Amino acid sequence: MIGLAVAFFVTALLYAIAGFGGGSTYTALLGLAGTDYRAIPIVSLACNILVVSVGTWRFARAGHFDWRRAWPLFVTSVPAAWIGGSLHIPKQYFLGLLAASLLVAGLTLLWEPMWKRDITPEAGPRWIEPVAGGSLGLLAGIVGIGGGIFLAPLLYLLRWDAPKRIAATCAAFILVNSIAGLAGQASKGLAAAGTVLGEHVLLFPAVVVGGVIGAGLGARTIAPGWVRIVTALLILYVAFTLGKQALA
Repeated sequence: MIGLAVAFFVTALLYAIAGFGGGSTYTALLGLAGTDYRAIPIVSLACNILVVSVGTWRFARAGHFDWRRAWPLFVTSVPAAWIGGSLHIPKQYFLGLLAASLLVAGLTLLWEPMWKRDITPEAGPRWIEPVAGGSLGLLAGIVGIGGGIFLAPLLYLLRWDAPKRIAATCAAFILVNSIAGLAGQASKGLAAAGTVLGEHVLLFPAVVVGGVIGAGLGARTIAPGWVRIVTALLILYVAFTLGKQALA
């Protein structure tokens, strides 16, 4: 558990720099550690909440978060995240969905041009935002990935706003959906969820410290390139491993 806590600390630090929670990598690390599939989203969502709470507060304090601009993303995502968390998913389907999610997350991290370009905000079709919010919220609740790693590239493609505002919006998006998703998970058995969290208690101070340090380094568009690539390869490895289990 000590080694896993160190890995969670590093993950939280690096993701917090970009305004993300690290849910995809937490999930990958828990998968590698052989964690019960029912515990993975509970632990991952709890870690997301701890990390992005600090980042969201810092972004909002700096004036980067605009609720009037972001609310269409949240209005559908929160209830969808709760529904996703409350669903009873058979192990085979859960592993398949998790593998697919990690595959997309890993490929997204490898898509270097998406994370480096400057954008000039443009007014795009607003209907995309609630559709994307609901879809990513549902995914967040089911598999424990906050959705920010998918939302950010979409917002860049839409030329939604300046990079710091996108990072701020993603941080808030991860926070509210992780809370809703964790509530949905707890609705399936509060005592069981509490037991899972207690068994992984060492991970939580690790991500808090990492998240505080990462958020304090400032809002950038992404962590250093080599770290992003290594993280992507780890996620892709776990995606293929879980995919084989799902198809077995």
